[in-house]
Amino acid sequence: MRVEIWSDIACPWCYVGKARFEKALAAFPHREHVEVVHRSFELDPGRAKGDVQPVITMLTRKYGMSEAQAEAGEDNLGAQAAAEGLDYRTRGRDHGNTFDMHRLLHFAKEQGRQDELIQLLYRANFAEERSVFTEGDERLVELAVAAGLDAEAARAVLADPSRYADEVRADEREAAQLGATGVPFFVLDRTYGVSGAQPAEVFTQALSQAWGERSPLKPVGQTGADACGPDGCAVPQQ
Repeated sequence: MRVEIWSDIACPWCYVGKARFEKALAAFPHREHVEVVHRSFELDPGRAKGDVQPVITMLTRKYGMSEAQAEAGEDNLGAQAAAEGLDYRTRGRDHGNTFDMHRLLHFAKEQGRQDELIQLLYRANFAEERSVFTEGDERLVELAVAAGLDAEAARAVLADPSRYADEVRADEREAAQLGATGVPFFVLDRTYGVSGAQPAEVFTQALSQAWGERSPLKPVGQTGADACGPDGCAVPQQ
C-alpha cells in the first residue's frame, strides 16, 4: 500500500501531522508493506527566493492578524508540537521560499533518503536557531549530508534551478487535481484522502480501512498458461 503526503517545510501542521501519522503507522500491523512518498506543495509559491521575513510579521501581513494573535497562534502550535514530542521555537523563526528544498527532496527520493531529509528540514526550520532560509545553499547541503546524501551531488542540484523543477510542479498540479487546497494532505492508495494534522486515531482508521479494501487482482485470460516460477520454466511438450 502506498501513502502519499503532500506537504511544505514551511507548514507547522505538516510537521505535527507527520508525527501523528507516524505514530499510527508504527502501530499498524502491516507497516512493512506500506510505502510512504512525500510530495511537493508550496504554501507561498510566489515568494522570491531572497524574500525572507519573521514568521510573526508574515502572519500579521498575510492574514491580517494582530501581533498578539500571531504570537498566540505560535504558542498553540508549540503546545501541539510538544504533545507529539517535537521541539518547536515559538519565537524568532523566519519564513521564505521552499522551492529549492522541494527540489532537493526529489533528489533525495531517488537516493532512498527522502524521509530522512524531510525530517531534518522540518527540525531545522521549526526547532533550531539557525535559519534554513538565510544561510544560502550550504545550509541545505549540510542537512542533505546529515540525511546521507553526497555533498557535491546535493550542491549540484541546488546550483541548477531546472533540476527537479518539473517534478515539483507536477506534484503541485496533481495536488490541485486531487482537490487539495491545503496541507498536510494524505492520500492512501489513491482511494482515501485525509486532510490536515488529524489525531493519530484518524490515521489508524484510515490505514486499516484502506488496507482492508484493497482490490485483489482480477485475472484476464486463461489460467495455467506457460510461465516461469521458483521451480523453473514450463517446457513446451511436442
